[in-house]
Amino acid sequence: MSLLNALRPGGRHGVPTSESRDPIGLVVAGLNRLAQSDVLDRVGLRKQAEQAVFTVTRTGFRSVTTASRTFARAGSAGRPGSRVPSSPRTGVFDLTPTEDEQMLVDLVSEYAAEVLRPSASEADEACEAPEPVLKAGLEIGLPVLGVPEVLGGISEERSAMAGALVAEALAHGDMGLAVAALAPGSVATALGLWGTEAQQQTYLPSFTDGDVPAAALALTEPTVLFDVLSPATTAVRQADGGYRLDGLKSAVVRGAQAELFVVGAELDGSPCLFLVESSTSGLTIESDPAMGVRAASLTRLHLDGVTVPAEALLGEADGSTYTECVRLSRIAWCALAVGTSQAVLDYVTPYVKGREAFGEPIAHRQSVAFMVANIAIELQAMRLLTYKAAGHVAAGKDAARSTALARKACADKGMQIGLDGVQLLGGHGFVKEHPVERWYRDLRAVGVMEGSVMI
Repeated sequence: MSLLNALRPGGRHGVPTSESRDPIGLVVAGLNRLAQSDVLDRVGLRKQAEQAVFTVTRTGFRSVTTASRTFARAGSAGRPGSRVPSSPRTGVFDLTPTEDEQMLVDLVSEYAAEVLRPSASEADEACEAPEPVLKAGLEIGLPVLGVPEVLGGISEERSAMAGALVAEALAHGDMGLAVAALAPGSVATALGLWGTEAQQQTYLPSFTDGDVPAAALALTEPTVLFDVLSPATTAVRQADGGYRLDGLKSAVVRGAQAELFVVGAELDGSPCLFLVESSTSGLTIESDPAMGVRAASLTRLHLDGVTVPAEALLGEADGSTYTECVRLSRIAWCALAVGTSQAVLDYVTPYVKGREAFGEPIAHRQSVAFMVANIAIELQAMRLLTYKAAGHVAAGKDAARSTALARKACADKGMQIGLDGVQLLGGHGFVKEHPVERWYRDLRAVGVMEGSVMI
C-alpha cells in the first residue's frame, strides 16, 4: 500500500472525521497535506538533478553561522511555560503500541520506505539530506510531535513512546536522514518541556507555522574520554545577568543551516542548557564529516566569547534539566538503533536464503542460521528495553535505570548486529552496492553520540 493510499480510508481525504483532537489525527491531517502537495513527486524517488554538496571530506569548510531569522521576543519573562501532562498510569506492563500509535508508525514507515530509503545512498555520499526529503518530513508533522497542543503542536500528553516509535520507523529507512529530520523537532520538544512562557512564545511559533527553522542540540564535544555530564564548554555569569559561553561542540546536526542551537555548558559546577541564536556574535561552524550518520551533515560549533541574555538559560540551573535532556537523547538513539538493526535483519534474512554455496542456500549452514537468530534475539531485547524506558518517561516515572540499561544494550548489541550483517553478506557486505555497510557505520554512532536528537 502506498503512502497516498494509506491516507484515504476513513473521512474526507482520508483524515479521521471525528472532531477529536487526538495528536495522531493531527499527524494524519499533516500527511493529507503532503499527499495533496507535489513533494513526493519532487522527491519522486528520482535522482536530484542538482544537489548542493554540503560538505565533502576532500574539501570541508569553516564559516560563520547562517544569518538567523528575527525571533520576536514575546511572553512574560520568568513565567513557567505550558507543559504536556504525563500519560495515565495503567499499572499494566504492556509495551504494545496503542491503536493511534500504531497508525502513526504505519504512516511514518511508509514515508521512510518511499522517501528516505531511496535517497539514503546519495545523501550519505554527499553528507547532506536532500531538501525535498526534509520538507516532506516537515509536512507530516515531525517538528511538532513533542510540542503542546496549546502552543500549536499535537501533544495532549507526554509523547515519549510515540517519539521512540517514530524514531525507530524513520531509522528503518535511514539513520542519517532520520537524525536530520528529527533535529528541529528535538529543539522544539526541549522548548515544550522546559521553556519559560517567554521562550516558548518567542521560538515555538517558528516551528508550528510551516516555515520550520533548522535547529540543533549541541551536547557532544570532541575530547578524549568525553563525559557528557561534565562538559568542557563553560558558561560564566556577566555583570548584566547574561552569560558568556566558550567551548567547542561536535556532531551538531546541519549546523551550517541551523538558526537556533541548544548548547550544553557548565555553569557554576552544574551542566546547563542555553538557547543560542545563530546570528549571535562569536559562533563559527566547521564541517565535521564522520564515519556514520553522514546524511545528517554533522558539524563542529565553535563558541568564542558568545554572549547571551539571562533569558537564554533553558530549564533549571542545577543540572536536572541537562541530565533529563541527556536521558531523553539516549532513548532516542536507542530507538534509532532498533530501527536500523531491524533493517539489517530484514535485509540479511532473504539474502542468506537466496545466496547459494556448494549447491544449497547458505541459510542451511548452522553458523549462518544461528547468527541470524542471534540478531533477532538481541534486537527484540533492544526493542523491549527501549520501549520500557520510553514508557517510564511518558508516565512521568524515574527512567534513570531503564535508560541506562537500554543505552548499554543498544550501543553494544546494535554495533554487533551491524558487524554480523556485514559478515553474513561476505564480500558483498564490504561494498556499497548493498546498504549493510552503511548501516554498520551508522550503528557504531549509537555508543558515542550524545544529544543531536531527543524524544
